[in-house]
Amino acid sequence: MVKAAVCRAFGAPLSIEDITVAQPGPGQVKVAVEACAICHSDIHFIDGAWGGALPAIYGHEAAGTVSEIGDGVATVEVGDRVVVSLIRSCGACPGCAKGMPVTCTGRFSIDRTRPLTDANGDTLVHGLKTGTFAEEAIVDQSQVVPVPADVPMTSAALLGCGVITGFGAVTNTARMEAGADVAVIGCGGVGLNAVQGAAIAGAAQVIAVDIADDKLDAAREFGATAGVSAGADDVTDQVRALTGGAGVDYVFVTVGAKPAIEQAFSLLAPGGAVVLVGMTATGVMVEVDATDIAGNSQRVLGSKMGGGRLPIDIPLLVSLYQNGRLKLDELVSKTFPIEDINEAIDEVKRGEARRNVIVFGEVNRARPRGS
Repeated sequence: MVKAAVCRAFGAPLSIEDITVAQPGPGQVKVAVEACAICHSDIHFIDGAWGGALPAIYGHEAAGTVSEIGDGVATVEVGDRVVVSLIRSCGACPGCAKGMPVTCTGRFSIDRTRPLTDANGDTLVHGLKTGTFAEEAIVDQSQVVPVPADVPMTSAALLGCGVITGFGAVTNTARMEAGADVAVIGCGGVGLNAVQGAAIAGAAQVIAVDIADDKLDAAREFGATAGVSAGADDVTDQVRALTGGAGVDYVFVTVGAKPAIEQAFSLLAPGGAVVLVGMTATGVMVEVDATDIAGNSQRVLGSKMGGGRLPIDIPLLVSLYQNGRLKLDELVSKTFPIEDINEAIDEVKRGEARRNVIVFGEVNRARPRGS
């Protein structure tokens, strides 16, 4: 039996319970979780914004050590330090064949089993096919990638979602060219990674847009060249003034909010692209002038998990971190034991954290900001 945070009612605090994690089957890996960051996607599921079945264990942005492997696992060995992500790839479906594992439609053996059960033997939903708000997790082998020992576990965890989502939106989805002008709406954990992704990829300008002044300050720390308050009446005018009246080539919307998405089009130059990174609740509809989009040859791009390809992107991000070019440690706001997960979630909801991280035991962790 291992300890986990279980969601039993939408919108209610998570309960800390003893659960059982199954033995890994063919192609499956069991990980002793050491760190798991709290992502807004977890919170949306916990609050019921996207529906789903309960009870469930969420959590999907994690790092730990491989404790067991099933038959046929060739990507990792017991004892490997790994990043764990919700991205998984069958390697054979149309999405995987196109090099887009985030659109994988393959079938996995773990989906036909009961990987998680509670103390009564009742099945728990394997949230986001990952379930890492727990001391142990079982996932498909395609969901884990080894990381070297010089990456703290609390920082490595962020690679599994927040970093790859923001950074990959720039490099994979938009394939932003050097010299482009960029705006990033929303400068939380994902937005900061879009900012630093654009800066590293050679953007001429990276204009951060957020309602909170402290987040605009953080964006400058991560490479933004200017900050604009989202609460101002003249956001569009300010952004266009910074670009000589033309507008930006790319707008990355990293918050799942209808007003932010609609505002993005007013910032865009002819030939530019709005990249939707943040996820709204189900059913949210956005109004745009289709004539303007067609007449200005503009594009709208969806970016799920930054178009991440774990075996390619994670080593690249690790290399950038090791070379001092990618900020990871600076993203960690606070660490919490699993028993305090509800407090950690509340801070994220209030916008007080870049990334709060749940830790299990004495892990190799980054120093939180300000410590």
